[in-house]
Amino acid sequence: MKEKAILIGLITPDLKAEQVYEYLDELSFLAKTAGALPVRNFTQKLKHPDNKTFLGKGKIEEVRKYVEEECIDIIIFDDDLTPSQIRNIEKIFLECKILDRSNLILDIFASRAQTAQARTQVELAQYEYLLPRLTRMWTHLERQKGGIGMRGPGETQIETDRRIIKDKIALLKNKLDKIDKQSLTRRKGRADMIRVALVGYTNAGKSTLMNKLSKSEIFAENKLFATLDTTVRKVVIQNLPFLLSDTVGFIRKLPHQLVESFKSTLDEVRESDLLIHIVDISNPSFEDQIDIVNKTISEIGAENKPTILVFNKIDAYSFILKDEDDLTEFKKENRSLEYLKDTWMNNLEVDSMFISALDKTNFNSLKDMLYDRIKDLHVKRYPYNNFLY
Repeated sequence: MKEKAILIGLITPDLKAEQVYEYLDELSFLAKTAGALPVRNFTQKLKHPDNKTFLGKGKIEEVRKYVEEECIDIIIFDDDLTPSQIRNIEKIFLECKILDRSNLILDIFASRAQTAQARTQVELAQYEYLLPRLTRMWTHLERQKGGIGMRGPGETQIETDRRIIKDKIALLKNKLDKIDKQSLTRRKGRADMIRVALVGYTNAGKSTLMNKLSKSEIFAENKLFATLDTTVRKVVIQNLPFLLSDTVGFIRKLPHQLVESFKSTLDEVRESDLLIHIVDISNPSFEDQIDIVNKTISEIGAENKPTILVFNKIDAYSFILKDEDDLTEFKKENRSLEYLKDTWMNNLEVDSMFISALDKTNFNSLKDMLYDRIKDLHVKRYPYNNFLY
């Protein structure tokens, strides 16, 4: 049976209630991806998280009663918890697992990792996440009575455990360095061809588009982080060959440890000649997701790459046409695709395309745009090979 989970978010002056509800929907999707069964959301309005228990006393008591009545197994917070907050919350919910957002994402990455490189990267991120949270984890070894012969080994054990984890981190980093050298050698062997990288928010449809363009069968599923390992395929459009790579998806509040450990995997993005930024237009928060992906791309040093912005999943995009006499404000749910094209296409600095990777809607237009962009790059790099076109 799936473990029952409740999700907790905080409405602060910086976050509107609508945003928090959208974030909790995403957290629910994360929980389902990890194998849990979300049963209820709890929110509270506070200026800032409580230093001791994240939530206020009244709300934490309300949650405690619900957990006992419904036999909840896991409590998942949509923000990162400090070590002291985790300890205090665990004292209140003795029989319940406490997870924060980073811990949940790390768990999903651990279950999805297939190759040696991905497993090593995730393990490194897990140890770096765990290291500052070791305080008092060993206090169960301390003896309760004072006096001679009754001094417990708890603190000593903590220091021992810290050294073990630091040594393990060093070993994993050395292992990653060796794997990165092998990856660099493979990338050098592909340097003669134009390289295109698919980037985007997790579950935006990158792997599906990869399969359609390369006619391959890369694992694709309607779950978050279905793909962790970078996959590279040779693609030919008309008579023009190029390399297309599928990379790990980005997400809001991606744990810093994961960004650091997966930087080597994202070398395919940094060293690519062209980026295809896939956007799930059916998601109500797709505009925020575009900003999050752009910020992450900037963090890894690939912000100046030529980019094509591809709005995917138009088959799942629902809209309501308004009557001419309807003077109410336009919202995402009542904008037609033509309306979106008129507003977005005229204001974007990059090329844009609206498609459905699943049923290949507008696919030929995307391929034509890709051909033109890759041809331009090819002419600049190999001016004497124009016989290809």
